[in-house]
Amino acid sequence: QVQLVESGGGLVQPGGSLRLSCAASGSIFSVYAMRWYRQAPGKQRELVAAITKGGSPNYADSVQGRFAISRGNGENTLYLQMNSLKPEDTAVYYCNFLTVGGGYWGQGTQVTVSS
Repeated sequence: QVQLVESGGGLVQPGGSLRLSCAASGSIFSVYAMRWYRQAPGKQRELVAAITKGGSPNYADSVQGRFAISRGNGENTLYLQMNSLKPEDTAVYYCNFLTVGGGYWGQGTQVTVSS
């Protein structure tokens, strides 16, 4: 059984940085895309960043130049480096892995940007 677990969220002041991690446990194979989503209170879940196997990363316009998505060695770790954080980045952040066998979601990690 595959599980994704996010970590690294927390409270940070505007302008600060956080690094989110997503670790997959269990047997996961043929991951062809990894993504970070976020959902703020009262809003729909939105795609923040994505990276494909061997491909270039893509970002939402709202985080371009501030966030960086990367993957660890193998297919079971994903990161999101978040710099110059703004209050509007406050949300629950979710990782999502797409494989030939289906998609998997983590449980989410809260990021709060506030002074």
